[in-house]
Amino acid sequence: MSRVMEDSAALEIDTPLGGLRLLASGPFLCGAWFLDQDDLALPAREQATADEAAVLSLAEAQLRQWFDGQRRDFDLPLAPRGTVFQRAVWNGLLALPFGATVSYGQLAQAIGRPRAIRPLAQAVGRNPLSIIIPCHRVIGYDTRLTGFGGGLKRKRALLSHEGHRYPGHSPRARRVCDGQMDLPW
Repeated sequence: MSRVMEDSAALEIDTPLGGLRLLASGPFLCGAWFLDQDDLALPAREQATADEAAVLSLAEAQLRQWFDGQRRDFDLPLAPRGTVFQRAVWNGLLALPFGATVSYGQLAQAIGRPRAIRPLAQAVGRNPLSIIIPCHRVIGYDTRLTGFGGGLKRKRALLSHEGHRYPGHSPRARRVCDGQMDLPW
């Protein structure tokens, strides 16, 4: 179900995992969705302001570097739109370093809300900045793959890029090893 993000402009880019729509509002990046995601947001305007064009261009460059293995962290001005709780969850995800994974329970502990696992999982699922806010790093407590708005195939590829191998295509697949791997694309 697409929705319009008020006061935003977009840039669509190609990635090794498919098209990605970036949204900016003023000097801030506020969205990044794969074009086939159910919750894909639509821009409110076709023309970007100078500030929006600059942050969209910077985000595109940093994503290309990340996919090419030349960058592990993003340095972008972010303004994800969500509740106070959702933003706390997303900040917890931003604190995860490249290659780290976390279970929902571990993330709930890390943000000081150990009993809020279900609302936390919903907040992870509503992450408006795919890849940049690394919700793909959330896995099951037993290292099993869990849901991802961009699909489990993309999640598996993103985790592989960060050194985690999940053989097979089952959503019940578990990580078999850690370590630096070749880029999956």
